[in-house]
Amino acid sequence: MSKGVIQIYYGEGHGKSTAAIGNAIRCASEGKSVIIIQFLKGKNENELAFLNRLEPEIKVFRFAKSDQSFASLSESEKQEETMNLRNGFNYGKKVVTTGACDMVILDEVLGVVDEKVITPQEMQGLFQNKPEDMTLICTGRVLDDTLREYADEIYNIAPEK
Repeated sequence: MSKGVIQIYYGEGHGKSTAAIGNAIRCASEGKSVIIIQFLKGKNENELAFLNRLEPEIKVFRFAKSDQSFASLSESEKQEETMNLRNGFNYGKKVVTTGACDMVILDEVLGVVDEKVITPQEMQGLFQNKPEDMTLICTGRVLDDTLREYADEIYNIAPEK
């Protein structure tokens, strides 16, 4: 049995989700199962359709419903979207705690923490309940300092030019 890790890809640069999906493809090519849960990703239907073709080895779920950025939503729209995002996080917790797959990717979950939809403490609980042999990858622009100690690997993706 291999030991899983917690990886975090964060920063202002492009490529965080791409790096996570690359890890998913590598994992699936080894005969393992992957679940990707995407948050705050908008409605790029072409990307989602392509990722869905990777099933059954890689399963992709999106819980956000809005086409707009979370910050630009009205208060009532934010309340509704918050429920959707929390449902996604709760599904992620279930997948992690039950050990339903070999790798879980929570794409843009750090943005959900940054938007205060979920707390850093909720993320810490998720990290603490990760099975030893599961790999968990989280992405987003901003990394809350309280989450650093839980990660085995942290990658700051930043543009140089």
